[in-house]
Amino acid sequence: MKVVYFGTPQFAVPGLIRLLKDPDFDIIAVVTQPDKRRGRGSKVTPSPVKTVATEAGIPVWQPQKIKKDAEALDFLSHCQADAFVVVAYGQILSQEILDMPRLGSINGHGSILPTYRGAAPIQWSLYHGEAETGVTTMLMDAGMDTGPMLLEEKIPIGLLDNAWAIADTLSKLTAELLLSTLHKLDGQAIRPIPQIEEQATYAPLIKKADYVIDWQRPALDIHNQIRGFYPNCVTQLQQQPLKISETIPLFDGVWSQLPEDYRTLKDAYGALKPAEPGKVMAVWKNHGPVIGTGDGYLLLRQVQPAGKKSQSGWAFANGSRLALGENLG
Repeated sequence: MKVVYFGTPQFAVPGLIRLLKDPDFDIIAVVTQPDKRRGRGSKVTPSPVKTVATEAGIPVWQPQKIKKDAEALDFLSHCQADAFVVVAYGQILSQEILDMPRLGSINGHGSILPTYRGAAPIQWSLYHGEAETGVTTMLMDAGMDTGPMLLEEKIPIGLLDNAWAIADTLSKLTAELLLSTLHKLDGQAIRPIPQIEEQATYAPLIKKADYVIDWQRPALDIHNQIRGFYPNCVTQLQQQPLKISETIPLFDGVWSQLPEDYRTLKDAYGALKPAEPGKVMAVWKNHGPVIGTGDGYLLLRQVQPAGKKSQSGWAFANGSRLALGENLG
């Protein structure tokens, strides 16, 4: 089966590798976003998908705007592909492009459609405290993740899972689901199912303001924000930014969901004074600072002070000589 693979970030890499390893598929080209400056040195760097494709000796196309790139469109129209496979490519494809392959264009999306259509489905599903997520394959149309669904698979979300961990799991799941989808489509063993528009929700691009922590919100909501937008959520301490990447939410009813070594903190939790949003309520030895919220408390498990490396909450409390009663935010 002749396939053109469209993808850009690390999330799309397992799908490409899986198809490359299967003798039933011939990856005739890869389409990815142009190289861009990344990291502290702002060095021009290829996308993770381009790196894999180049190592495999596959032709790579990197149009700035694929819908207007005449050379890329001419190539795609003449390559006689059986399928275009699209995973987190990063550009909208026109209906002209989507209709080129024999079987159509198949997308692997990191949510259970029609929920969390859009650019950041994993992040927003965690932000909203969903108990499960998953992967859906669909036949693409010109809309934003609106095409008819093909296959889906779900996974549970644990209380302490973050967006990177879930993305890693879902990227591997996407690879396997794409393989099954292509085989079943080719064998006419799958029937596309239209999405129910009334059930659709959206996962827009994350903005800078989404990273800012509001300590008036409940502990669980802040915890979901921090793990959903991992590792970039930020507050202020002593007029300096403080990134918070891992927390443990503390409130009545949460203990059965925590790892065993945190359940021992229940007695210390019971001795805390009423929570004051943003205030350092305690510093627990070998664990870290406990911060009050609008409802419950947050134990800071991993933080990054301005200009320093990421460190445990306990190391930070010791190194900064964090005092009871100090305010964050």
